Amino acid sequence: MKRRTGERVNSPAAAFEALASPLADTDLEQLSDLLLDVVDGGASVSFMAGLSRDDARDWWRRTVDGMGPRGVVLVARDASGIVGSVQLHPAWAPNQPHRADVAKLLVHSRARRRGLARRLMAELESCAARHNFTLLVLDTCQGTPAEALYRGLGWREVGVIPHFALTPDGGNCDTVFFYKELRQPENG
Repeated sequence: MKRRTGERVNSPAAAFEALASPLADTDLEQLSDLLLDVVDGGASVSFMAGLSRDDARDWWRRTVDGMGPRGVVLVARDASGIVGSVQLHPAWAPNQPHRADVAKLLVHSRARRRGLARRLMAELESCAARHNFTLLVLDTCQGTPAEALYRGLGWREVGVIPHFALTPDGGNCDTVFFYKELRQPENG
């Protein structure tokens, strides 16, 4: 498996690593386990209850294969394997080379309440800065622990769109949009 050099950071509880295509079979299985665990736990991360393992595998393959040179799928590993992940998706538009979307902050239930989500976000912001992104955007379901996390990390709310998405059980999710400037863009 190819890995991006210079993108591995060790912490007391987890090692962070940016994955590249093609995924190793063990990574694909662990990523699928992670996604299934998060969706089964009720997190609104684009998937509905009943997500199949095959669909989870297919989604991860497509996601990692389609990342491109400035995209990042960052994972956190502990002694048992992958326990967390977050993604950085560069904006597609030619007039937005400075912007990327943050997506799918996932932490396995066995690793929650240990600061892993906070550390994943800090490492992703470092990766984004190394890739010369100055503006990051993300969205999350209103009233969730994720909303409080992003606020605590200095993300600024843009606004709320009611009923923007559904929770895995089919309930409505009012969605909060956030942004964070990593540094002021250079005008040129």
